[in-house]
Amino acid sequence: MAVAEIKKMDIVPQSVFAQRDHDRLLRRPEVENLTGLSRSTIYDWMKRGDFPQPVKLGARLVAWRESDIVVWLQSREPRTK
Repeated sequence: MAVAEIKKMDIVPQSVFAQRDHDRLLRRPEVENLTGLSRSTIYDWMKRGDFPQPVKLGARLVAWRESDIVVWLQSREPRTK
C-alpha cells in the first residue's frame, strides 16, 4: 500500500471510501422524485448554490451522485408548524 493511501485512510473513515465505490448516479427524474422538487427549482437552487451540482456525463447528459442527494436531504431542517 502506498504512503498516500495510508495517510488518506487515517484521515477519512473507511465507510466513506466504501460509499464512493458503490455510489449510484441518479438522473433528473429520479432526483425530482426523491426530493419532491421540480426541474426548475433544482436548477434554480443549483445556480444559487443551495443544491448539489451534477456530474457531467456527456455534452447534454448529467446525473447526480446518490450520496450527494442523501447528504443534502439529511441537511435539510424539517418544517415546523
